[in-house]
Amino acid sequence: MARTSKGTTSSNGNPQSTSQEIAVHHKEELQEAEGTREGSYFRPNVDIYETSKALTLVADVPGTAAEDFEIDLRDNLLTIVGSVREVDPSWQPLYSEYRVGHFMRQFRVGQQIDQTKISAEITDGVLKLTLPKAESAKPRKIEVRTA
Repeated sequence: MARTSKGTTSSNGNPQSTSQEIAVHHKEELQEAEGTREGSYFRPNVDIYETSKALTLVADVPGTAAEDFEIDLRDNLLTIVGSVREVDPSWQPLYSEYRVGHFMRQFRVGQQIDQTKISAEITDGVLKLTLPKAESAKPRKIEVRTA
């Protein structure tokens, strides 16, 4: 586990050092992944945010390029599959913590999402999917009139 130091000042004005733990997240390998590619499948960490207009799904997929993804929406099931290209096979790592394999996640998409407008982009190993809400699912203000 890694530690980071954070400098503080004591009550007498002398500098102090405190340590905080940094959580280490390891890739979670899927044990029963159904895939058409050989190799290991991993479950990427995902965060989902909601606004009044859309859901935003953010997935950590380091080493995966835009052309290495297959994102499919069928029968309200959103499937994200990505593959990481192997590092130059002539390299002989002295130490390795990173395993090459495929990423896979699936999500049920409800009727509140406009499925025709889902978009995806990747930047620096982070995949961002935007799932816009259908007009009927967006909050609206109802005007109160006097009789």
